[in-house]
This record gives sequence, structure tokens and C-alpha cells, in this order.
Amino acid sequence: MYRSRLLLGIAAVFAGITVSLSILGFVYNLFLLVFAVPFALTTAILWYHATGRLAKRVRERELWEEQRHGFGPDPRAAGSRARERARQQARGPGGPGPGNARDRARQRAGRRAPVGEPSGPSVPEAYRILDLDPGADDETIREAYREKVKRVHPDSTDGSEEAFKRVSKAYERLNDDH
Repeated sequence: MYRSRLLLGIAAVFAGITVSLSILGFVYNLFLLVFAVPFALTTAILWYHATGRLAKRVRERELWEEQRHGFGPDPRAAGSRARERARQQARGPGGPGPGNARDRARQRAGRRAPVGEPSGPSVPEAYRILDLDPGADDETIREAYREKVKRVHPDSTDGSEEAFKRVSKAYERLNDDH
């Protein structure tokens, strides 16, 4: 819920209650400060979530956990790496399989995705998914997205959840790019 107006509004209300209780606590009775603390914590958490910092922190933490395997190789991963190498050797160079398709996609894009980069289609793939020419303006992108979403929505007869997610990620990528 990045930049959610509702959450920011609720956080503002809780901040107002916190300030009011704090002022009343200092003026009338210090015991009211005990009630101000939970409101202050709630305000901080809501603001942290509404501004997107919580989601960013969670993503960074997940990436850090994926990269951190302690010192030396992960003994649990050694067997899976060996099996994957054996599968690739059995397929031969350029054979079918998910690993090779991913490698070809990276080669078409001309680069490997950095660790912190969001997952999803590249910009050229996003244009291709939305059936657009590269360099289309924001209004054209929005219209193409709306038309495509109507066709692939899971509630429609020909739609699927996977296609809907793919179109949504493509639209998000193009919005982030513009």
C-alpha cells in the first residue's frame, strides 16, 4: 500500500491523538502519557507502512536472507546445484528447459538483472506484453493496459491469473520507467 492516503490519514489522526494526550499529560496529569505511548507507536507503524518504507525494508531483508548463507558453501544447496548441473549437461547446450530460456532472455536483454532490481519483465518485454510500440506515451500505455486487463482478467471467460499478473507487472514496469 505505497502512498496510501487512507493509511496516511489514519496515521495523522493517531498523531493528533498522541499530541493531544501528551499536552494534556504535561498540563494536567503525567499518567496520561502512558496512554500517549501506544498511540505514538501506532502512528509510527502506520506512517512507516503508508510511505512504503516497510515494504522496502521487507524486500531488502528477503534479499539479504537469500544472499546470506553463512561462511562457506551451503551444504543443503550443494546437492541441488549438482543435480541442476547434471540436468543441463543432459540437455546439452541450447536445449529446452527453464534454465536455458532464462539465459536466452537475459542475453536478449543484454544484461543480467542486478540483485536489488524488481522482478518482472524488462521495458522492451513490457511493451511487447501490452502490444505497444516502444516510446508510447502515458495515455496510450494506460489505455492498452485497461484493454488487455479486460481480456485476461481471471473473472473473464478467457482470462487467467498468470496472464493478469504478467500484464499488471508490465504496466507497473512501464509506469516506473516513465
